[in-house]
Amino acid sequence: MKYKLFGRTGLRVAQIALGTANFGTGWGHGADARESEAIFSAYADAGGNFIDTADVYQFGQSEEFLGNFLQGRREDFVLATKYTNGATPNANRLVTGNSRKAMVASVEASLKRLKTDRIDIYWVHHPDNVTPSEEIIRGFDDLARAGKILYAGLSNFPAWRLARAATLAELRGTVPIAAVQFEHSLVRREAEADLFPASSGLELGVVTWSPLGGGMLTGKYRHGQTGRAEALRGKVFQAENSPQRSATLDTVISIAKELGVSPDQVAIAWAGSHGAVPMIGPRSLSQLTSNLGALEVHLTPEMLERLDAVSRLDPATPAERAAVPWSDGKTQSGVVA
Repeated sequence: MKYKLFGRTGLRVAQIALGTANFGTGWGHGADARESEAIFSAYADAGGNFIDTADVYQFGQSEEFLGNFLQGRREDFVLATKYTNGATPNANRLVTGNSRKAMVASVEASLKRLKTDRIDIYWVHHPDNVTPSEEIIRGFDDLARAGKILYAGLSNFPAWRLARAATLAELRGTVPIAAVQFEHSLVRREAEADLFPASSGLELGVVTWSPLGGGMLTGKYRHGQTGRAEALRGKVFQAENSPQRSATLDTVISIAKELGVSPDQVAIAWAGSHGAVPMIGPRSLSQLTSNLGALEVHLTPEMLERLDAVSRLDPATPAERAAVPWSDGKTQSGVVA
């Protein structure tokens, strides 16, 4: 595992982050405690040090599992969690959303489940379209001054709100917005139009989720498997529902055969070529082992061009007109041994 500087922070994080939405069975699917610990330990043994969770994941079980796994080795990891949705089904309206009240209640509950005295990166999980940016950054600053969080981040926010919040924090001298998280894969490239350029201009650390398109880019759903196609009512699954997506998957599989690797490794390697930290979310140890194989995959410029060309957004859309070539190798700086 190699490490990279994370935005303007002094953090040196692993080039692949471990997402733990599958740690637990509170949603009716996922990994039990034993399998989750095996995944966690194998990731750590491979040199991984960047763990991402959320209070809502498996209705709190993910954080509870991690709290146990981290005992005696807390300082070996950058620990990130999120708030917005609450940790229970049908959570009270006062502990959901982006308000300062919800933020304070959520961070206190997360700290207890995680068995730690502070959270390294605290994310707003997604905008509630009600709470103003001023309230969010003030809440972050209060938590940072109290020593309960070290860095603040925004997840799934549009670029204009990201830029506004980061600018407000800078002008007011509060804890800065240090990180951003959003979906990005060969079948979801819209972020290249605005979120990647905004993040680069603001010098933010970038984490991208679902580099496998919810599993579609593994090719397994062509063989009758279900997995995320059914879990969470398919919310995070990108279906093979267009000629372009089929051609993209065909290209991923073709390059995987040329390299003698698996399709998931090609897709993750491509996501990692954009200067971000791709986040994997395995449900089993075998999935983790396969995903981490992406660390050894070298995509040639010709392969990157093939992948970029087949998955390119429709040139008639504003997103494509604004997009920049994020796979040119110039965005991969900051990686250190």
